[in-house]
Amino acid sequence: MATKKHNLSQFDSPLPSAAEMRFGIVVAEWNREVTEALLEGAVRTLRAAGCPDLNIQIKYVPIQGDTRHFDFICQGVTQGITQLQIQWNMPIAFGVLTVNDMQQALDRCGGRHGNKGDEAAATAINMVKLQIDMEAASPDHEPDRRNIN
Repeated sequence: MATKKHNLSQFDSPLPSAAEMRFGIVVAEWNREVTEALLEGAVRTLRAAGCPDLNIQIKYVPIQGDTRHFDFICQGVTQGITQLQIQWNMPIAFGVLTVNDMQQALDRCGGRHGNKGDEAAATAINMVKLQIDMEAASPDHEPDRRNIN
């Protein structure tokens, strides 16, 4: 497993400015010890990249995972995210933990393997920046006046 040896939440390069970006975060109500830690990591990373609190919306959903139910939730979330990206043409970062036990979850929500919330937020910032850059490079694109770096 890639995360066995190091903390993947330590980024090799600085994130683009998120000062003009907007983000929505969906948080499962189940297992709050883990999901709140992931949320804290995501919000911390967005703020560090300059995203104002007004541009961060947080919504809670009653998603639970256990035994085979866990497999169905992960598959359903993955398919749902894929459909949202296609329908809305917007980047969506996937921050659902797929672990075998609570210790693995704790290791990935601020423990020895970092915080996957940080990683999901960094991915979202980078993907929004990529989409902005690609749209700006499009031959039929009208200039964006927001001055995003």
